[in-house]
Formats: sequence, C-alpha cells, structure tokens
Amino acid sequence: MDPKARNKIFYIIVLLIIVAAVLVAYLNTSSGPSQSHLVGMRVPASTLSLMKDIAMNSTLASIIGSGSAANFPLIENGTQMYTNGKPTVLYFGADYCPFCAATRWGLILALMRFGNFTVLHYMQSSPTDYSPSTPTFSFYNSSYSSNLIYFMGVETLTRNETFLQAPNALENSTFDKYDLNNAQLPADERGGIPFVDFGNKSVQDGSEVDPLLIEKMSWDQIIQNLSNPNSQVSQAIIGNADVFTAQICRIDNYTPASVCDQAYVKNILQFS
Repeated sequence: MDPKARNKIFYIIVLLIIVAAVLVAYLNTSSGPSQSHLVGMRVPASTLSLMKDIAMNSTLASIIGSGSAANFPLIENGTQMYTNGKPTVLYFGADYCPFCAATRWGLILALMRFGNFTVLHYMQSSPTDYSPSTPTFSFYNSSYSSNLIYFMGVETLTRNETFLQAPNALENSTFDKYDLNNAQLPADERGGIPFVDFGNKSVQDGSEVDPLLIEKMSWDQIIQNLSNPNSQVSQAIIGNADVFTAQICRIDNYTPASVCDQAYVKNILQFS
C-alpha cells in the first residue's frame, strides 16, 4: 500500500476514535447522573459520616439560614404525635417521585442533627418522570436511631412505580388528615407527595427543592456542593435542612441546645 494512503487511513481511524470518545462523554453527561449502578446498594459508613459532618457544621448552616427556601411548612394545631414516647417525624413518599428525591436530601441532613442513620440505600427517581433519575436515597429498609425523636419513613412505590411499602394505620390516618383532607392546602395539592409531618405541629407538602438542580449530578458531586455555601445546591438543600431542623426543634423541646439554640433556627421560627 502506498505510504500516503496508509497514513491517510491511520489519521481517519484516529479521528473516528476521537469522535467516538467525545460522543460517549456527551451521552454520559447529558443522559443523567453517573454511578447509576449504585441504586439499591447500601450507602457506606464513610459517606454517612461525611454527610453527618456537613449536617453538624453549624457555621455552614448559619451562613445559609433558610437559603433559597421560599415557603415554610404549614403550621398545624393538632395533638402532638408521639411514638414510643418520642415526638414523631413522618415522611410519606415514593422512590419514583423526583420531588421526593430532592426533599430527602434536606430531610436526611436535618434528621442527622438529632440522631444517626446507620442504614440508607442509594436511589434514583423514575427514569421517565420529570427530572429523570434524580440521585437520592430511599427510606425503605433504612435504620435511624435517636434519643430525641422518632422517625417514620414510608416509600409506597419503587422507582418503576410498582408496590413497595404499605403504610401502617397511624401513617395512613396522619396522611389523610394533614395532606389528603387538609383544608389549608389548595384542592389540587391535597394528597400529594412528598409529605412530611413534624409531630402534627407543622407539615410540608411538596418540595422546596427543584430536582432539576441536582438531576445531572452524581451523589458525590452533590455532597461536594453541599459544603460550598455559595453553590445553588447548598443554598437549596442546606436551606431546606435548616427549615426542617427548626420544625423538629419546635416539637422536641428545643433539644439539643447545640442545634436548637443556633440563630438560624430562631430566625426561621419567627416566620414559621
């Protein structure tokens, strides 16, 4: 073969390899978050520890305050809910739900300020819904312990919208009273998820965090962004965690003082 022709073929092959590599890189960044193989796997203790450190960073929380949160939970006058003698936080959602996916981040951080998760599993929202495959965690088969509060996490459907978990009688009746039949909520929002009940004293219906904000990120990238108070991710998720933290302080006698005496908690409670 003529050397010039051979060189031409070589350069064409190299060009095709480069084009293929660029195409793969584009598809990986435009089709959703990476690390999808983690879905359903247990979150390692090192990651939970890193998230706990972020949650307990009072300087970060104070800088952000309520962040980009525009609406606070609705105040309720119900009889305070206790489970095993502890004020109860109830989350009601589903693995497929992208708005649940976004809400779990802030709720987990808030709960970590009052106790510890020893078991959580990686999850992504539905691959075909709004903000497909938003990276998150699932409360299904999770394990949370606290000397101060009791947490109930309900995930009714899988990310493919098949049956996953049946709520118990207390979970159902609370959801019916404070979400499905709540006159404070617009009629078209009643019965929606995510729903978070803070001891029947305040309730969050829907998400304050747009899942599109984290849709294209991996779990590690989201966690990295949380430590930067200037990032949109931190402003949204830490802000959401701070609002949730204030609601929990309201129902557990403002303990621990290391959390509930923080200025950001007092500021949020003035407006909620």
